[in-house]
Amino acid sequence: MTMIRGHWSLDDRLERILREVPFEVPAGTGALTVRLSFDRSQGVLDLGCGSPDGFRGWSGGARDEYTITADWATPGYLPGEPAPGTWQVWLRLHRVPPQGLDYTLEIHTEAAAPPRPLIEEPPHGDRPPRRDLPGVDGLRWFAGDFHSHTVHSDGVLTIPELAELAKGRGLDFLVITDHNTVSHHPWLGDDRGITLLPGQEVTTDRGHANVFGDVGWVDFRQPADSWVRHAAREGGLMSINHPLGGDCAWLQPLTERPRIAEVWHSGWWDRRWGAPLAWADAWGPDLVAIGASDFHRVGDDGLPGAPTTWVLAEDTSTIFDAVAAGRTAISAGPGEPLLLRLGDELLALDADGLILVRPGGDRQVIRGERVLVPAGEGRHRLETYENEVIAICA
Repeated sequence: MTMIRGHWSLDDRLERILREVPFEVPAGTGALTVRLSFDRSQGVLDLGCGSPDGFRGWSGGARDEYTITADWATPGYLPGEPAPGTWQVWLRLHRVPPQGLDYTLEIHTEAAAPPRPLIEEPPHGDRPPRRDLPGVDGLRWFAGDFHSHTVHSDGVLTIPELAELAKGRGLDFLVITDHNTVSHHPWLGDDRGITLLPGQEVTTDRGHANVFGDVGWVDFRQPADSWVRHAAREGGLMSINHPLGGDCAWLQPLTERPRIAEVWHSGWWDRRWGAPLAWADAWGPDLVAIGASDFHRVGDDGLPGAPTTWVLAEDTSTIFDAVAAGRTAISAGPGEPLLLRLGDELLALDADGLILVRPGGDRQVIRGERVLVPAGEGRHRLETYENEVIAICA
C-alpha cells in the first residue's frame, strides 16, 4: 500500500483547480484501488484517474474510492489491464476553505483482481401507450430526455434501473450523460424497450455542457472551445446545459456558440420567469431548444421526461441528426399539452384555453383540444393567462 498525505490551500485552487498526484503501478498488477479521505464538512475534492495512456475515469464528488481491473472497474472508470508505470490520481479542488484542506490517499495494488460486483437486473415493465401524433413527410415524433445520470457519476440508479423508469414514463429515448466520463457508453442500447443514447456532461465549476454521440472522451480540463471542436470533429453535437443554473450557470468563454441549449431545464421552477426565454433569444437566432430533466434520483431534479423533448425523426437511431436539423418541441411531460410544427401549420394538442405566443409577440387563445393554426418562422410557445410557459416549439 502507498499512503500519500497532503494539504491544499485556497491559493492552490486559484492557481490551478485540477491537480495530478502521481503514483507507481508495478508490473504484474491485476487490480488497483484508490481511496481518498478528507473532512467533507470543510470542503469538496473531486476524484478521477489518469494512466500512462490517458483518461481512466472520473467520479467527481460522488465517490471517495475506485477500483480498476482488466475485466471490470468501478462505475465511472474504464476497465483494462493496469499497465505498469506512473499513474495519477486526479483531484479537482472544487471547494477549498480559507484555512485549506488536508487529504489522504491510500493506493493499493494487487496481483489478483477481486471478483466483479453483482448487478441485479430490475423487473421489466410495460411502456404506456404512445400519443396519437401525426407524422410529417415520413417522419415521426419521438418523446425523450437529453440529460440524465446513473451510478457511473452521481446518480443512484444503474443503467437498467434508469431505463425501466424512463420507459415506464412513456419515453422512446433517453440520453445518458454522466459527468466527465464515458464508462457508461458500452452498456447502452435499445434492447430494454427504450433507446439509450450516449452522451457526456462536460462538467466544470464555470458551466456544464453535454456532448452527444459516441465521440470518445471529451477532456473537461481543456477550454470550452476545444469541446466544440471535439464534437464537430467526431460527428457529435454539443449543447449548453442549464445556462442559468445557480452555481453551475454558463460562464465559459466561447469563440463559436453551439446552436443547441437546454432552454427548458427541470430547474426552471417558476415558468412565469422569462429569463430562460430571454437568454435563448440573446444566444442566437438559430438556437435549437431542447428540454432536460437532469435526473439523478427520485425526489431531486425532474423525473425522466420532466420536461419531455419531442424530436421529429426517422427512428430513434437518428435522434441527434434530427436535433441538428432543428426538429424539436418541448412539453412539461410525456402527456402534457403540446405544440408541434407540421410543415406550415402548428398543432396545439390538449391545449384548450392556453395562449399561443408567436415570435413577434402576437397572441391568440387556443379553443379546442386538437387545433391547427398557421405556422410562421421562429420559436412559438403555449402559455397560461399568467404567462407560465407550458410548451415550446421550434
